[in-house]
Amino acid sequence: MASKSLTLDNKTFDISYEIINPQAKKDIIFLHGWGSNKDIMKNVFAPFLKEFRHIYIDLPGFGKSLNEYELKTEDYVKITDEFLTLLNSTKDVIVGHSYGGKVATSLNPKNLVLLSSAGILEEKSFEVKAKIAIAKFFNALGLKKVTKMFRSSDVNTMNEGMYATFKNVVNEDFTQGFKNYKNKALIFWGEKDTATSLESGKKIASLITSSTFISYDGDHYFFVKNAKDIAERIENGIL
Repeated sequence: MASKSLTLDNKTFDISYEIINPQAKKDIIFLHGWGSNKDIMKNVFAPFLKEFRHIYIDLPGFGKSLNEYELKTEDYVKITDEFLTLLNSTKDVIVGHSYGGKVATSLNPKNLVLLSSAGILEEKSFEVKAKIAIAKFFNALGLKKVTKMFRSSDVNTMNEGMYATFKNVVNEDFTQGFKNYKNKALIFWGEKDTATSLESGKKIASLITSSTFISYDGDHYFFVKNAKDIAERIENGIL
């Protein structure tokens, strides 16, 4: 594991990362989802894709890349792009899981791989809507400490900067971002995913012109059990 420091917009970020197969000629970059870190991606994909230099990154605020700033998705894109420049990355392939899928798409790689990507707004459950309404009521009364009780489990251990970041990105409609991507995309999905529905995956596939959609029996982390097949499809589609 290593770390590189970079400064953007007068903010300094120490990005934790790991490289596997450093002598390979093509790059494959892995971006994890919200609340996760590079290790889950590394543990799953490191045994495969031997023809690529693997770059595993902890996005700011996750894993060992600490962050207290309020960020937006475009900030994550700029930070990651600058970081990849420091590594002289050719961005041959970028793999993005969940929230990492939005960042990966915006980086405009030569080849995009999405794993149950976030970015399509879905109808909230009644329970979630009720929590939001109650939290807004207490906020209006100046009782912000009370509203912490209603926060998503994704952010309940995070600092205020990352909670503000979560609010910035959680309800983004990324439809146009997917439409704007014009290179080749492989889109993989879990058929029992309740975090990002199968229908969202099919919609993303319809928005990206040069895309192939493949689904597997599994949930939001379907790729853990299907990494070998996914890796082979990436190799067959790119090498």
